[in-house]
Amino acid sequence: MRLYILLSFLLLAVFCSSCVDASQVKFGTLCRGNPSNRKRGCDKKYGCGNYGASRGNRKHMGLDIVCADGDTVVAPFDVKLNGKAAPYIKNNAINDGINLSGEGLCFKLFYVKPDSYTGTLKKGQRIGSLLPMQSVYPGITSHVHVQMCDKSDPTKYF
Repeated sequence: MRLYILLSFLLLAVFCSSCVDASQVKFGTLCRGNPSNRKRGCDKKYGCGNYGASRGNRKHMGLDIVCADGDTVVAPFDVKLNGKAAPYIKNNAINDGINLSGEGLCFKLFYVKPDSYTGTLKKGQRIGSLLPMQSVYPGITSHVHVQMCDKSDPTKYF
């Protein structure tokens, strides 16, 4: 019986050596022009980029990572592209984004025009480009908005 239990634990350890502990995941570079993933601070007119920041009577449900308009957005780790994610009900010049999954996480990137909405990418491969935020929000610090699918705080992954 003890040998059976020992073998069971050994098999579990072998199978789970490739399991991903999402709490240990860290996002790699998202925007080529910001390899350190610097977070957006506060803009006088548009508020702050941290999770939970006030947006009038609602709260900001993501984390903003600085990225220049038109810059290349890349996969932070190996990812699966799971379709379109539009941040707004009304259409505008930045109403595009993508659903992604990888490393045990499900997340969305907003204000990005992806090259494709389906497929897989390796870490560092091009996802697409940042849309022209300045055309919609003049003076804002342009950024990629990272939002977890369950709307939990993504900050711990950066």
